[in-house]
Amino acid sequence: MLDVIKKNSITLAIFAAITTGLTAIIHVVTQPDIQLQMTLKQQNILNEVIPPILYNNNIQSSCYSVSNPALGDTEKHRLYVAKKDNKPIAIAIETTAPDGYAGNIQIIIGANFDGLIYGIRVVEHHETPGLGDKIELRLSNWVNSFQNQKIISSNLDEFAVKKDGGHFDQFTGATITPRAVVNAVKRTVLYIQTLQKTLAALPLYNMSDK
Repeated sequence: MLDVIKKNSITLAIFAAITTGLTAIIHVVTQPDIQLQMTLKQQNILNEVIPPILYNNNIQSSCYSVSNPALGDTEKHRLYVAKKDNKPIAIAIETTAPDGYAGNIQIIIGANFDGLIYGIRVVEHHETPGLGDKIELRLSNWVNSFQNQKIISSNLDEFAVKKDGGHFDQFTGATITPRAVVNAVKRTVLYIQTLQKTLAALPLYNMSDK
């Protein structure tokens, strides 16, 4: 009986070792492809919020870490600097709308230092399907209504949903979600306008910042 148990234990140990080894090998082999796909996905999002014709640097290499209440929380966020002939011309920045109907809404925004918005994309949310999830581009063109809008001191009150006296549509049965996004975009773009003179002092982003 003991010999059988011992034999089975050895067999299981060998099987576990082989399985662990195969898993490690698969991870090593597939990791470069996974990383490449993540890089391409990130680049596509950046190109959606800042037209690539506007810049000629490697924007993913110009990535910095910032933390400011205007970004919706106390976490560190990634900030990408788009440059034309080495001159900063726009920012793509991660921001959070903390007051969504179902919690935080994660957004990336592209804008220049004069408050002109090139584009925004919602990258993560938990809003109600069929209602608040219209902030996703695959379900609605609503996020495109920010494109080419400009935030300046004279139009701050207008940069709101229509229910609050602004010019952005809200969703039928769901005002909280679009309001949260609009307010987050406004706060963030105002923050971008303060960054031009401080870019050189920003710390580079590293993975430990998340």
